[in-house]
Amino acid sequence: MPVLSVIVPFYNVEKYIGPCLDSIAAQTLNDLEVVCVDDGSEDGGPAVVASRQARDGRIRLIRQDNHGVGRARNVGVRQASGRYLAFVDGDDTVPRDAFGRLVASLESTGSDLACGNVMRLHRNLLVPSWAHRQAFARPRKGTHITRHPLLIRDRMLWNKVYRRSFWDELGLSFPERMYEDQPVAMAAHVGARSVDVLSRVVYHWRQRDEPGASITQRSLEPGNLRDRLLSVVQTADLLGRAAPGLKPAFDRDTMDIDMGVAVEAVATMGPSADPELLDLACHYLDGVSPQAWQSIPFERRLQVHLLHRRRLEELTDVFAQARDGRLLPEVGRAGLLRRRWHGRHPSMPARLSDVSGELRLAGRLVSLEWRDGVLHGVGRVALGRFDAARLRRVRLCVWLQERGTGETVRLSDAVSAPVWEDFERDDGDPVAEHTFPFRFAFDPETLTAAQLARHGHWDLRARLKGHGLRLDGRVAGPRWSRPLVPEPLRLPGVWVVPVRMPKGAWGLRLRTPKAVIGSCRVDGGELVCAGKISDAGDGEPVLRLRRRSDGEEMYFPVALEGREFRARVPLADIDERVGDEAWWEVLIDQGRPLRPLVRTAERPVATVADRRFLIDRDDDGGLLLAER
Repeated sequence: MPVLSVIVPFYNVEKYIGPCLDSIAAQTLNDLEVVCVDDGSEDGGPAVVASRQARDGRIRLIRQDNHGVGRARNVGVRQASGRYLAFVDGDDTVPRDAFGRLVASLESTGSDLACGNVMRLHRNLLVPSWAHRQAFARPRKGTHITRHPLLIRDRMLWNKVYRRSFWDELGLSFPERMYEDQPVAMAAHVGARSVDVLSRVVYHWRQRDEPGASITQRSLEPGNLRDRLLSVVQTADLLGRAAPGLKPAFDRDTMDIDMGVAVEAVATMGPSADPELLDLACHYLDGVSPQAWQSIPFERRLQVHLLHRRRLEELTDVFAQARDGRLLPEVGRAGLLRRRWHGRHPSMPARLSDVSGELRLAGRLVSLEWRDGVLHGVGRVALGRFDAARLRRVRLCVWLQERGTGETVRLSDAVSAPVWEDFERDDGDPVAEHTFPFRFAFDPETLTAAQLARHGHWDLRARLKGHGLRLDGRVAGPRWSRPLVPEPLRLPGVWVVPVRMPKGAWGLRLRTPKAVIGSCRVDGGELVCAGKISDAGDGEPVLRLRRRSDGEEMYFPVALEGREFRARVPLADIDERVGDEAWWEVLIDQGRPLRPLVRTAERPVATVADRRFLIDRDDDGGLLLAER
């Protein structure tokens, strides 16, 4: 009898099943069996498994017609003979010491299951899984989901090892449909006497490229939505019976994520939506508490309410308004002693209209430029996606605040009234917004000698105050849209550098750089930059690109003549982005990294080999290369 049985269901994953099995075969825990269940694959995946089986006697291959991953997992469990069970999807991989750590934890504590942290795998890049980050921030032995409720997000099957006797005692089995893992994973968490939580990463969850390749990529299909809602209902019923204290946390995530998918799918179907789908969604929503309804933003709350009331034509219209940025409910104050703020929409009942917890100051700049050594800015603040007409006039203050010391430099303080304006989103489409205008002028000569000497970082902030409302926030804006970041201004002994963070927040950076880039352009598909280094040193410098998301690095040669340098980066050679955007910091490395200051205000955008690049400045005034 092996210590561990690993069940691997697979279907049409020829590209990935080899690396998956190789990662399992390489485990430090050697005493295991691998039960591979082919769910009627139509590609070369079974042949890949058979070739691995011929080399490794621990691997078994079971064939079945295409009945779905639920039945495949059940077949695998019936064939497994180990003291412990684990599950791996055929397109994912497992870190080398994962199963050894999980089994060792169970052996030492006697818990019923052990679970660990997860990374998303996209090509060769690993990034933390948002669903697991908080729950697995630190290890916990012998705990339980009722004592560690963040585990409510740990609804996947495969980052765990289960004690087989516990599995059989609980009578766990998989429903034969999609989204089959959530009810089983939650039943195991709730039914366990104790659970071990490991902060170490034990699973690499692949994000696939092929359109329609995974269940979640087909989330709007009626059959997919039906299975998703069945799992939601089954899990909600389980928690309601066995762990009612956990259901509000489950509902908060489900209302935001699963009901968001349901809204989009049903809005797309319109009045022709399958009544069975509506019955499932409404059955779940009937049991959702007022607190869980209130936990999701007004825009989503309104759409889910229309779904719950089966007002499908209204839902389709409201969904289109929200998608296009046209859903702007009026916000107003209610209550005498305890002032609350409510969004007003004719389809939203008063009991669901409270928006007090989601009003946020959203500040952005419209223009920013130097004129005669003074930095002039024009901007707007809004309350988010709301109509602020009822606020009429408010006090609007704008200032710079230094990180670390908290010192402030006031830029403007004036009365402002809301106006309607169109602004350009990151995708280039215009959207209307109800905003409060402001403007300021900042003379760097007003900074004290001590402030200049600290070489600090100053954030641009704003405050809106009036009608019993007070909101503070940073002034930001869409990263890929105007205004451009102005060039640095040189003062005696220091550069004053306007900067914008990767997510769009504005500020100033005071720097005395060791290297300065004077020109930066795109020429024939290459990024060409030139400048000066204060100390050329003895070695040959290189240009180093470092990806912010994971620290991945690439190196390119630098031509050096005296203290002047020039470098060329073929943009097509840069590793492709993962997700919507990728950000590369550009350093000069001559034995120690130098972050060059970019003097130019140019902001080239180039398309190379169907890839779109932006050359910009980072939050330190250095060179930043972005792909979107």
